[in-house]
Amino acid sequence: MAIGGTTGLGSLGFFVGVWVAMMAAMMLPGAVPAVVRQTRVSVRGVPLFLCSYIAVWTLVGIVLYEIYSPPGSNAAGAIVIAAGVYELSPIKRYFRARCRERNTPGLGFGVECVGSSVGLMAVLVALGVMSVTWMVVLAVVIVAQKLLPPRAALDVPVALAVLALGILLIVSPASVPAYTPMM
Repeated sequence: MAIGGTTGLGSLGFFVGVWVAMMAAMMLPGAVPAVVRQTRVSVRGVPLFLCSYIAVWTLVGIVLYEIYSPPGSNAAGAIVIAAGVYELSPIKRYFRARCRERNTPGLGFGVECVGSSVGLMAVLVALGVMSVTWMVVLAVVIVAQKLLPPRAALDVPVALAVLALGILLIVSPASVPAYTPMM
């Protein structure tokens, strides 16, 4: 796993293996409240719940693998700006609330959490899907968004930081840590 916007994804099998491990590390900590709710319904259903949740993220990874092309700095900046706008949108708030509060089956929960995190995952794609640095940064933000109640005092600065990062990618891509723009 190298770092940077031009990092290759490797074979499909390699990518899926790394993607599933990455999604488990990034997404499962934020799913703890849902898992606790699931144990109240059926402790025996927890493994199926978790496998269904990870299956949704695995499908997202396979689709990403099939359509991925490393973006240049302008395209990466545009993707990150779009992600910042998404972070401010009512759609994001809707999915974030559903991901935090509902106890849908694992597949439904996975889809709701993809909707909640898709903007931040787009940032990861734009900055380097295999970038450990950006995985860690975004995992912290995603887990915080899943565990903390939505508040403008927290959410708006995150969205503005994402927007600023997108602008920085366009204006000065070399100044973004762990991003290697396409030449």
